[in-house]
Amino acid sequence: MEEQLKKEILELRDKLSGDMMKDMEIRDKIHNLEMKLNGVKPEDSHFDCVGCGS
Repeated sequence: MEEQLKKEILELRDKLSGDMMKDMEIRDKIHNLEMKLNGVKPEDSHFDCVGCGS
């Protein structure tokens, strides 16, 4: 599972264009995957991040 998450993050980072507006959705996906990887939120939680409200 951990290796799959790392692979997905790397693939998404390769898609970043450098344009913040175009990259917002990709960066959000990366952020959510990194939270799962680091155990920041419960997998079954409907809240992505209680601290920042994402």
